Amino acid sequence: MSEHFAQTAATLYQKVPAPNFPAKTSASICELLAPEEWVRCRAIPLNVPGLIAVESPQSIPSLKNKLQDAGPISFVTTPAAEIEALQHQTLGESLARRAETRVPDELSCRRLAKLSPRNRLQMPLLTISGITFALTWPSTAALVVTAWCIFTLICVTMLKAFCVTATLVSPRRLGKQAPLPLNDLPVVSIMVPLHKEERIAARLVRRMKRLDYPREKLDVLFVVEENDDETRNAIASAQPLPQGYRVIVVPDGHPKTKPRALNYALDFCRGDIVGIYDAEDAPEADQLLKITAAFEAAPPEVVCLQGCLDYYNPRDNWLARCFTTEYAAWFRLILPGLSALRLAVPLGGTTLFVRRHALDEIGAWDAHNVTEDADLGIRLARHGWRTELVPTTTMEEANCHTWPWIKQRSRWIKGYMVTYLVHMRRPFRLWKELGMRQFVGFQIFFLASISQFLLAPLLWSFWLLPFGFTHPMLGALDHTATWTLIYTFILCEVINLSASLIAVSKPHLRHLMPWAVFMPLYFPLATAAAFKAAYELALKPFYWDKTAHGFSDEEV
Repeated sequence: MSEHFAQTAATLYQKVPAPNFPAKTSASICELLAPEEWVRCRAIPLNVPGLIAVESPQSIPSLKNKLQDAGPISFVTTPAAEIEALQHQTLGESLARRAETRVPDELSCRRLAKLSPRNRLQMPLLTISGITFALTWPSTAALVVTAWCIFTLICVTMLKAFCVTATLVSPRRLGKQAPLPLNDLPVVSIMVPLHKEERIAARLVRRMKRLDYPREKLDVLFVVEENDDETRNAIASAQPLPQGYRVIVVPDGHPKTKPRALNYALDFCRGDIVGIYDAEDAPEADQLLKITAAFEAAPPEVVCLQGCLDYYNPRDNWLARCFTTEYAAWFRLILPGLSALRLAVPLGGTTLFVRRHALDEIGAWDAHNVTEDADLGIRLARHGWRTELVPTTTMEEANCHTWPWIKQRSRWIKGYMVTYLVHMRRPFRLWKELGMRQFVGFQIFFLASISQFLLAPLLWSFWLLPFGFTHPMLGALDHTATWTLIYTFILCEVINLSASLIAVSKPHLRHLMPWAVFMPLYFPLATAAAFKAAYELALKPFYWDKTAHGFSDEEV
């Protein structure tokens, strides 16, 4: 126990009469409940024999029942901030270790850290073997790889076409309900993980304060790493935080990732609905009213609601315009289509709202997965739960500089690779839990998409054919097969272009329609990111390539 803790406990002890019972140390009482139970009960044993500080008398009967073996105990009501500070001080290390391993081992990618040096060489050896095969039997290798590349292109494009069609023909039921009466509104906890975000901390606080939700039912947690003094100071100096707004300091540990921080802060959330925002987010003011109304109207199996993301700086440059167009298609067509088709939805990392009981049951986030949102969506689906898209928008800052864009996208693709490898450890179990339709959708979304990123240069070479150039594969194709292939490529591009045009047809995005035709020049950047992701997957799978924010002059 630190001197500060002892002084605090002594001060609290003076507020009540000295109890008369055999001494019982706070450490021994602590062991009777798991650290997360103390946090959930909003209580903490003090450094005084048999004395427990509680935030509210309402938790005393439950604690008495749970601590029957503790001997005589007394309780003292204490301000919530004081209790939380003591919990961090005395239980923080244990909670941090738990945050790293909440997801069951068989569904976590942390096994990658336990690979032997021999196993770590498997991917480079497979790559070398593939190159050797290609050099020894070049025609056969080229035919096999090309066939796979074309097959996955068709699969990905068909899935996109089905998603777009399903979105356009399926009614959007959730999110159109009237807000719940004030007394019926549930407590909503919002976690905002921050790391080296001092540049936009003040802007973030202003945006969170715009949320139109009763203060007594809004629980906002700014989640900051222990060694990130700059961000903590920036939040503290921005302006006084309203009631219900807190800073949660995550103890230092490994891996230093967003999901680990979320896992730690989750224990301190007070709401039955838990939402996630990113540091650069500017949500609609009435977003939480829409979310709570949608949860009330949703069937029990819907435990997750995903909002839409949009960008407030699409006019910064060409890359920002393409990024905005891509995300418009992603959040307005692809993800709603996956939900409408009852397929597993790989979630976005922000404007995401999940029922607390579901997070607790599946172990929350995988602390080692750098694309923890997509992995969470798959694990929710494996438990038989569903995700729905809600028509509410959060504005973000588009990543509009080439190298930062590649670094961000490489982290996402690496996370997709890791997520696929983790869930395919036991493919028959995955088939059983997802069902055939979702299993096939999982294969197309992850395996086929990753293949497209990595093998895209092979597909690009076929675009030389309409211009009269020869191609090494022409020897294996007759005239009819060659033109069938060309028409297939053209049809795929038409579907992609149509999706982009439909996505930006909203009034505030129509200025992007002329730029949609340039999307084929934008997607090759993802191939560079995919090669970077494959390299990192082999050598540093848990490395989190941080995306910097706050470079745009636009304000919302």
